[in-house]
Amino acid sequence: MTCLLISGMIMAQESIDIRIPLTGETAPSFKAESTIGPINFPKDYYGKWKILFSHPADFTPVCSTELLELANDQESFKELNTQIVVMSTDSKNSHIEWISSLEDLTYKGREIEEIDFPVVADDNLNISKTYGMIHPNSSSTRDVRGVFIIDPDDIIRAMFFYPMATGRNLEEIKRTLIALQLTDKENIFTPANWQPGEDVLLPAPATKEAADRLADNRDPKLTSLTWYIWFMKL
Repeated sequence: MTCLLISGMIMAQESIDIRIPLTGETAPSFKAESTIGPINFPKDYYGKWKILFSHPADFTPVCSTELLELANDQESFKELNTQIVVMSTDSKNSHIEWISSLEDLTYKGREIEEIDFPVVADDNLNISKTYGMIHPNSSSTRDVRGVFIIDPDDIIRAMFFYPMATGRNLEEIKRTLIALQLTDKENIFTPANWQPGEDVLLPAPATKEAADRLADNRDPKLTSLTWYIWFMKL
């Protein structure tokens, strides 16, 4: 009976330790070793957008293609004032060997540039549990494919979770980042399937009268489907 009680307490403690932080919350901080040296996240990148990617394991096919795509796109993320940070539960030495092997490959006809974003070692699982990257029904020791988009003030703005067998759509992640940056800059929203450069949405008028004032404005940049759905050309 005592053994069962202790076992139940341990399981309950594990379930408490693993929690997914929510949008609008401050990103949990951590200090860790990485392929570029020690990092203090997100403090080291305050003032930048951050995207934290988790991976199940080094030297695996899906994870490798994702890092190859991130390496190909790393300069465009820099242009968006965004720092990429990758992590998994493997060791720092394993990460270094994995990256070295990837940088020798040619993928989709492209030579791989030096991977200069940090790959963080989380072999004690502390970061993974803090960010809810360990999903016990998938694995108790390997991360799922988690993504957290974090703004310059270190607030979590969006998150994605993919199963271990399915590679992420990095274009969708970048599209979401661009939309978030745009909506922070302008008082607008982005519609379903929006792509950069397309029309955006205005916040819904609070009343029919407010909508009528928009219509009377006759701004050529504005169009409407109905009184509460207004599109605007940027």
